[in-house]
Amino acid sequence: MPEPVRAPHFVRSFERGLAVIRSFDAENPARTLSEVARACDLTRAAARRLLLTLTDLGYVQCDGRHFRLTPRVLELGYAYLAGLTLPQLAEPHLEQLVSEIRESSSLCVLDGDDVVYVARVPTRRIMSATITVGTRFPAHVTSVGRVILADLPDEEIDARLARADLRPLTARTIGTPDALRAELRRVRRQGYALVDQELEEGLRSVAAPVRDRDGQVVAGVNIAVHAGRTSVASVRSDLLPRLLAAVARIEADLRITGPGRAASPGTGTHR
Repeated sequence: MPEPVRAPHFVRSFERGLAVIRSFDAENPARTLSEVARACDLTRAAARRLLLTLTDLGYVQCDGRHFRLTPRVLELGYAYLAGLTLPQLAEPHLEQLVSEIRESSSLCVLDGDDVVYVARVPTRRIMSATITVGTRFPAHVTSVGRVILADLPDEEIDARLARADLRPLTARTIGTPDALRAELRRVRRQGYALVDQELEEGLRSVAAPVRDRDGQVVAGVNIAVHAGRTSVASVRSDLLPRLLAAVARIEADLRITGPGRAASPGTGTHR
């Protein structure tokens, strides 16, 4: 197969160097010189020069026969991750979660006394009001709001509940400060919130907090389902583990980016 025509600026040796790095993967964490040359369609001499150059730069190490990548290769992706906002960082993880569960998922942050949707991957319409990025709901009545509120100091929770409009939105809405305090303590202990038809009849949602590398809750991720299609027990047994796994992946990326831009998506912070 003929090689594609490259532009005059194209640096072929750089392409080959990247190909050498990409030749190492989970199935081939260590390769001999011959294996690298074969995988990259290079001569042994060319592969040797590239491997030795990468070794000198600290991206590859050799035990005398086998070459391996070093942790320094993570620096190559760090600049990209460090420039992402939290919604941009979380979106591929939300997409993966939604592809697994076939239910809608969103990322929200606290802004004042509301939660604001800053990233969303829908599957089907399950609420009477269409939810889009920028949609706001009172934090105390949503699962994603409760996982963020539960991380606040008790005195701040008391102040927020004192000024909140606790008029019930449905017959199931928790509507007293004492009951909400007890619920937030429970959310804090268990690490997730499940809201059953408190925001809207027929809507169930479960949420988990997203923590940055300092352990501070900076957002929450939820899954929303129709109550007639998914039971509370099924939410806990089937959806919650996948939600927690998705949040863990987001937090792993946040540990790389740090609390900078990724922790401040532009809609306000909760502390």
